[in-house]
Amino acid sequence: MRVLVAMSGGVDSSVAAARAVADGHEVVGATMKLWGGESDSGCCSVADADDARRVAAQIGISHHVFNFSDDFDAQVVAPYIAEHALGRTPNPCIECNRHLKFDRFLVRARSLGFDAVATGHHARVVEEGGCFRLRRGRDAAKDQSYVLSMLGQAQLAHCLFPVGVLTKDDVRSEARRLGLRTAAKPDSLGTCFLPSAQSRRELFARRAALHPATVQDADGTPVGRVDALELVTVGQRRGICVLATGGKRRYVTAVDAVRRTVTLGGRDDLLVGELELTDLTWVAAAVDPGTPVLAQQSAHGVPVPAVLTTRTHDAGGKSATVRFDQPVVRAAPGQTVALYDARDPDVLCGAGIAR
Repeated sequence: MRVLVAMSGGVDSSVAAARAVADGHEVVGATMKLWGGESDSGCCSVADADDARRVAAQIGISHHVFNFSDDFDAQVVAPYIAEHALGRTPNPCIECNRHLKFDRFLVRARSLGFDAVATGHHARVVEEGGCFRLRRGRDAAKDQSYVLSMLGQAQLAHCLFPVGVLTKDDVRSEARRLGLRTAAKPDSLGTCFLPSAQSRRELFARRAALHPATVQDADGTPVGRVDALELVTVGQRRGICVLATGGKRRYVTAVDAVRRTVTLGGRDDLLVGELELTDLTWVAAAVDPGTPVLAQQSAHGVPVPAVLTTRTHDAGGKSATVRFDQPVVRAAPGQTVALYDARDPDVLCGAGIAR
């Protein structure tokens, strides 16, 4: 099989490429240049591309660089800023996977005659009776199935995740055994194109207007101000300057971009019994209303028992409600909820939080 490996310059994709070679595939490596306009200090740096190129040489495969920076800007960065301007909090990693890694990159691979793409994600694909299942990676602490929950059959049929059966320690041990230069390279953290809080503020300031907003209590009583509503997100605790609150921790419970208000409350004010979901993307067939599921609201969040119910009946079946067995702290609108089979580690679907 001809396999194009997405090599980021990290240890996971390095070992993924080496494993694809060891499995007897005809392998080529490619690094996606996604960012580097205003800053080259986030993802896709020259150093990362150089690490990928050198690892490719070590394992005896050719290496290429694909410049998808325009697509990344249009499909990930611009929507990220636009959503924050509306008081929502999108997940750029999921949108990058949706539009770049498993769309633009996969389409390029197929047009070049490759049968599949491989990445360093900690997840697994299993075929059962012609149906492709997306499962959690073996290493629970590094599992990345959440950020792949938007994948469907068309993508999974052409995806390989060679390190999904390994723990992170196994990956590094294998990299050391092979003498790969990325064996001890630290994992990347945070939003790849925003390496710091300051760079986030600078990016927003360059591309969109930042608006001050009133900080208020749940009853509407003003208690402070923020200088940039677009940089505030539901669930946030730090960085909100307010009047003395008697030592009680306060959290952002709502961001209203129209009225330019930020509402604060206690942790209990973030608890919800259900979430309205939109844009459901099923890995395989949709499950019936009333099906028990496990719902996960963030990449490293704890999956909690819930039941999927249908409240709205749009033509595409893209809206639903997930009702939790016990109240949970909700994520911000715009974030993704991944639903898992309650009986096994299969991902059922990914969906956005409507409210």
